[in-house]
Amino acid sequence: MKSNDRGESQKRGTAHRVIQALFSGVLGQACGGSALANGLNGFGLSQTKGDDMNVARINIRLGGATGKTLAALAIVGSLLAGCATLPDDSKEAKVMRFNNLNNYRFCEVWLIGGDALTKDLSGAFYNTTDLNNKANPRDSCPADMWAKVDAEALKNQYNLLGVFKNGPRYWMYDWIDLPVGTERDFNGLQARWMGVVHLPKDFGKPGSTFYKSTTVHRNSKQGYAKGQTVFILDDPDGTPWVMQASSLLVDPKLTYDDLKTLDKKLKLPPGWKYRVKVLDQDLGMGVINGLAHVTQDDLENTYNACFEGDGKKNCSYQP
Repeated sequence: MKSNDRGESQKRGTAHRVIQALFSGVLGQACGGSALANGLNGFGLSQTKGDDMNVARINIRLGGATGKTLAALAIVGSLLAGCATLPDDSKEAKVMRFNNLNNYRFCEVWLIGGDALTKDLSGAFYNTTDLNNKANPRDSCPADMWAKVDAEALKNQYNLLGVFKNGPRYWMYDWIDLPVGTERDFNGLQARWMGVVHLPKDFGKPGSTFYKSTTVHRNSKQGYAKGQTVFILDDPDGTPWVMQASSLLVDPKLTYDDLKTLDKKLKLPPGWKYRVKVLDQDLGMGVINGLAHVTQDDLENTYNACFEGDGKKNCSYQP
């Protein structure tokens, strides 16, 4: 073998080992796997599976091994920068009950992870209910503490795609039972894991959640008390969506009394209606097969659907 051929062969071997070590246990995972393989193909590289340990391997097909190694390193850096894994804070979740919630102030910190390239995103949300409220038992999200929550700093701290500050909001439920996981400190604000939402592909765009159904994975039960005033959206199919929380995100001056005439503020799509109802009996609400459907109006107030599936109903009755 000629010396230059031997040198190129050694470079190829070194390049192969470098990339294999880099990608072992990374390629083939859900986040970034297919996009990463496509990117490698564009640089004359291919992905195979190890036949003993099922680890990802890289084959160099063409010349210029060193250049291709650098190219692969560059593309992996850009692609994996679009991947983020959420903390597994549901492992030790235990069901907790919160009572007397109607018109109770709270906030949520959403940690956004997933695959930015395919827009397969999920948000784990951490809720302040029953925390941070020594000064005011009805306020778990004091304005001074909320102002110190730095979304960009938290994004970097947890290596996430993004962090979303959701609030302040006010519960409309009377009570809720749900699994509650790890409590975290977000720049001095305490909040506990309460669930994960699969986010729509256009998440983050203005209006992307307005009057559109989003599926939420959870195992919660909640209810409204007899005599309580509830605020309802009826969609064009006649499905009632009951407000679970009002929001100050769009209109910081929105009050509870404003909700009684909210139809004057909302930009309802054709076929949608808003109404107010005083309950003549308790209203219970849950999930079907671990799923709930939520939507928002154009002021970002959030609503739960009363729906049916697999011969089941998630509401005790249609309000």
